[in-house]
Amino acid sequence: MGPRGVVVVGAGQGGLDTAAALRGRGYTGRITLVGDEPVVPYQRPPLSKGFLTGAMTAGELELRPRSFFAAHDIELVSGNRAAKIDREGRTVLLESGTSLPYDRLVLATGARPRTLPVPGAAALSGVLTLRGLADAERLRERLTGPPRRLVVVGAGFIGLELAATARKLGHEVTVVEAQARALARALTPVMSARLVAEHLDAGVRVLLSREVTALWGDSSGRVEVVELDGGERVPADLVVVGVGVLPNTELAAAAGLQVGDGVIVDAHLRTDDPDIHALGDCARFPSPHAGRHVRLESVQNASGQAACVAAAICGEPVAYTAVPWFWSEQYALRLQIAGLTAGHDETVVVGDPDGGRFSVFCFREGRLTGVESVNRPADHGIARRLLATGSDLAPDEVRRPGFDLKTHVHTPRERLSHA
Repeated sequence: MGPRGVVVVGAGQGGLDTAAALRGRGYTGRITLVGDEPVVPYQRPPLSKGFLTGAMTAGELELRPRSFFAAHDIELVSGNRAAKIDREGRTVLLESGTSLPYDRLVLATGARPRTLPVPGAAALSGVLTLRGLADAERLRERLTGPPRRLVVVGAGFIGLELAATARKLGHEVTVVEAQARALARALTPVMSARLVAEHLDAGVRVLLSREVTALWGDSSGRVEVVELDGGERVPADLVVVGVGVLPNTELAAAAGLQVGDGVIVDAHLRTDDPDIHALGDCARFPSPHAGRHVRLESVQNASGQAACVAAAICGEPVAYTAVPWFWSEQYALRLQIAGLTAGHDETVVVGDPDGGRFSVFCFREGRLTGVESVNRPADHGIARRLLATGSDLAPDEVRRPGFDLKTHVHTPRERLSHA
C-alpha cells in the first residue's frame, strides 16, 4: 500500500469500525475518517430512546473518546462533507476545498430520512425527523416540559420507538401509518399486532391504513393540525416524520459507480471500481440469506461489513455472509430478529403473544429463514447460530407441544455432528 492510505467517507458506526478494524489488523498506512457532523462518531439507536428521556447524555453516546483517534493515528475530519470523488486522480474533494488522496476509498455515507410530500410539511415549524444527534437534540428540547400532542407519521421502528418514549414522558401520541399494519415490510402479522397492542395499552392512538394529506399551521407558521385522507383533522403541537430513509448514493453516482437503492457491491463489498468499497446503510450487497442483493439498516450489519472491508484492504478478503440480526425496545418489550423473514410462506408461534413472551419461526419452502422473538433472548441467540451453520429445523417439529429450541440444539444428532 502506498503513502496515500485509506479514506473513509462517513463517520458513523460503519465508518468508525472500518478505521478501528484496519488498525486492529495491523494496517500501518494513513487512515482518514471524514464525517459531515461536527462531533465524534456516536451511537444512533439510543437517539429514539434513552437520549430523548435524558437518561443518556451526548457524551455517553460517543462510540470512542476523541483521544482514541490520536492514540490509533486516525485522522478524524469532522463537520466537512465529501463533495466529489476523482477516480482517475484517486482523490476525494471535501466541501472545504481540501483534497484527500487515497489508495483505497470506503463509502460509509449512510442514509437520510424520507420527507413527507404533502402541503405544509416543508414550510411549517414543529415538523421534525429523527436521524442524527442534532435532530434528537431538537426533539428532546420539545419533549421536555408540559405534555404535548405529538403525531408520528410512520409506524416503523423509529416511529414506534419514538412513540413509546414520548408516551412514557407523558405526551399525547398518535401514530399514523399508511400500510394496513405496523412494520409490514419487516415483521410478521402476529408480531406487528403484538407491538400495536402494546402501544394501545399504553394509551397511544394508532391509525392504520391512513395517509396524511396535508399539515396546517397557525398564524405564526407552527404546525397545529395533521389532515388525513377522508378529511379527519388530528391536533398536533409537534409532528415527527418517520417514513423510511433513502441511501446516500449521490457521491457514488456522480463518480460513475453503479447504484440502485444503494451503492451496488459484490460479496467482498467492492464497487465496480476495485479500489472503492461501500458498506452499511448505503450499500446493496448479495446476501446468501436472502438469495439476492439487499440493503440492510442495522448496527450489526454496519459493524460486520466494516470488518469485512478491513480484511479485504489488508489482503485477506472474505465474503460477507453474516446472519443479519436486529433489535428494538418498546415499553417492556425487547424485540429481537435473527435472519431475514421477508418472503416466508409459513410461520409457527411458540410461547404466549398475549403475555408478551414468544417467538415466531419463519420458514420458506420448509427451510428456516428467520426468527422474531419478544422477551425470549435464548431463542434469539440459538436462532442466530442455527441460521449461521444451516438448520434442519422443520415447521412440524416446532409445532409439537412443549417444543423448546434449546432441546433441538442439544439432540444426539447435533452432538454427534460436533464430536
